[in-house]
Amino acid sequence: MKNSLGEVIYVGKAKVLKNRVRQYFQSSRSHSEKTKAMVRNIAEFEYIVTDSEMEALLLECNLIKKYSPKYNIALKDDKFYPFIKITTNEDFPRVYVTRNFAKDGNMYFGPYTNATAVYETINLIKKIFPLRNCKRVIAEDGELTRPCLNYHIKQCKAPCGGHISKKEYIDMINEIINILSGKDANIIKELSKQMDEAAQNLEFEEAAKLRDKILAVEAIGEKQKMFTAKEADEDFIHIFSDEKDTCIQIFFLREGKVTGREHFMFEDRANDEIGELISEFITSFYGGTAQVPKHIYVPELEDLELIEEFLTVKRGSKVWIKVPKRGEKKEMLEMVKNNARVTLEQFKDKMLKDKEINRVALTELANLLELEEIPVRIEAYDISNIQGMDSVGTMIVFEEGRAKNSDYRRFRIKTVQGANDYDSMREVLERRFLHGLEELRAIQERSLEFSKGKFSIFPDLIMMDGGKGQINVALEVLKNFNIDIPVCGMVKDDKHHTRGLIFNNQEIILRRSSNLIHMITRIQDEVHRFAITYHRSLRDKRTLHSILEDIPNVGEKRRKNLLIKFGSVENIKKATYEELLETPSIDKKAAESIRSYFSSKNQR
Repeated sequence: MKNSLGEVIYVGKAKVLKNRVRQYFQSSRSHSEKTKAMVRNIAEFEYIVTDSEMEALLLECNLIKKYSPKYNIALKDDKFYPFIKITTNEDFPRVYVTRNFAKDGNMYFGPYTNATAVYETINLIKKIFPLRNCKRVIAEDGELTRPCLNYHIKQCKAPCGGHISKKEYIDMINEIINILSGKDANIIKELSKQMDEAAQNLEFEEAAKLRDKILAVEAIGEKQKMFTAKEADEDFIHIFSDEKDTCIQIFFLREGKVTGREHFMFEDRANDEIGELISEFITSFYGGTAQVPKHIYVPELEDLELIEEFLTVKRGSKVWIKVPKRGEKKEMLEMVKNNARVTLEQFKDKMLKDKEINRVALTELANLLELEEIPVRIEAYDISNIQGMDSVGTMIVFEEGRAKNSDYRRFRIKTVQGANDYDSMREVLERRFLHGLEELRAIQERSLEFSKGKFSIFPDLIMMDGGKGQINVALEVLKNFNIDIPVCGMVKDDKHHTRGLIFNNQEIILRRSSNLIHMITRIQDEVHRFAITYHRSLRDKRTLHSILEDIPNVGEKRRKNLLIKFGSVENIKKATYEELLETPSIDKKAAESIRSYFSSKNQR
């Protein structure tokens, strides 16, 4: 379904398309607010015929990702949950946190939604077990090397130097696997026995170490709430709606433990059918990067068999979706629903408070600058470079006092040499508003959809991260384009704290306790963070490229493919021989050169 501007506003599927479309235009009394709003904006239809329901479902998922229609559930699929990875395909495995799950023969625990708890767990494991954390390729029968500092401070048993046998090392790994699998009762029992024996032999220092190990093992166990003794990968999904909005809550169970939960808010979806909404959610959520479990439990679902088939294909093995009517699973679903209710209530309370705080701050801003209307959309700009190298400019957007990340833009400076912030800012603003004017012209001529216009929405206020010089550059650019937008500068004190604004060549000092100073501080910190992050990424890529140039048998094409596949030097360093071979154009000789190069670097 498209609106009058040609934008795709909804993508749907149906066995009998005529009946489904007719439903939208029948009596609207039973329709949700979302459906009513959607119908008011429909200008034309476009339809595609498929050979099967599965094809229609896959096409629906792909089109939603492509167009991000306003009235579909479109979850971002770039969120990767952390796992604890044990590299069991190595002679001397490592244990670390990763967000990249792969079927590579290694062992993964997760996913976890609480990243802090995961890192705490890893730190506790390292306290108990002196495992290696280096990236050296260490084989049982390989050449021995001199141990690093970790061995001398007793944080590694140094398998690289032959100070521990493979059997002893694997025994430690098996204990870690048991702890992470929840089978820690026998470990605690054995450690308690050893602690008592050490105390009886007056070896109090050893007894204290064993006591600390017991406490650490218990702490790891407490990080994962036990739900059922059955070992299974299960997700529980339920929904709660108030009179207007909806919260979908999902609980992740792995190996019988609740490893985390996630929630998603949907405005104006309270009147949607539960089965239809959950069906739409599941295809969007698992159609992204989320790991598909073996069992999924829901209160009800539309097209259950079709979605089961869809998830089975994605997982690579049979997936069951069930609607429990009684028993433990039903009770668990009710708990998930109660959590959805509490989360929605907390979200609404916080949203209302934040909205009121932002309204007060924006009203104060409008009064201070003597603006005719409250500035709903604010754009802020900053420049970042080091001695003119990798100079970049960034634009961030706040709407109604909240960051709108989807509208952030980055500019790599093209025409300015050296560290000239004024000319760099002039280039950024000229490119931004030139693109905006061109897009508006194309939208009016119907040669561009409004949703594709990255710069077509102009701000009500521009904020510069700087003083009068930056403001004057912005005013000059706007004057040349015949655009009337107020511009102010954000200034800091000697301690680098936001102090106030510069507007019409006058500095306005703000009260330290005001809501406005907090909002402007957020804007200034955010535009600076975004600029620094982009500058650092360009610098790292340049550094990474120079490192890869030193590797024998790796030319320009192979360097490019390595960057595309792994993204960073750290990931290339960690890559196994087999993972390198999976990279386009990387043959055995090149893979051996890469592994050898980074291995020699680690040993220096």
